[in-house]
Amino acid sequence: MVYPPAFRDRVKYWFWMVYSRFYPLIRTVSYRLGIGEFFINYFEPGHTGRQEFLVGTLHPSRTARDLAFYLVEKGFGNHFVAWKDSGELVSLRKTSGFARQYHLRIFKDGEIRCHYEYTPECHPFLHMIRVGFEDRSPEFKDILQGWILPA
Repeated sequence: MVYPPAFRDRVKYWFWMVYSRFYPLIRTVSYRLGIGEFFINYFEPGHTGRQEFLVGTLHPSRTARDLAFYLVEKGFGNHFVAWKDSGELVSLRKTSGFARQYHLRIFKDGEIRCHYEYTPECHPFLHMIRVGFEDRSPEFKDILQGWILPA
């Protein structure tokens, strides 16, 4: 995550640095209490368990683990502050400044879904209601060339 220049964004940055350490526990408890599903269904009516923008499937000669290591080399990192989609193995992101991010998920069945969006750290409400949620498949396909069978 890029350290933001504006004071207001720095406050958000430090809040999220602390909060993100507890988020996996908060997310797990939220799902167990049904709160997580409520929010997903409220903000994403018709959600089928996975977000849209299927980019492709993992090439049969590749593993999700190897792809994750490759993506880390390309500047992606673990995305702790994210809901889990059904069958998700890995959630990685690459920030584009403080406000935007490329978000990629790898699933147990080999599907890879990706999108570009606001970061939860900078714009939590816009992130949650998916304002600015974009398909950037061509960019992801360039990064994943040789790793996926395109959709």
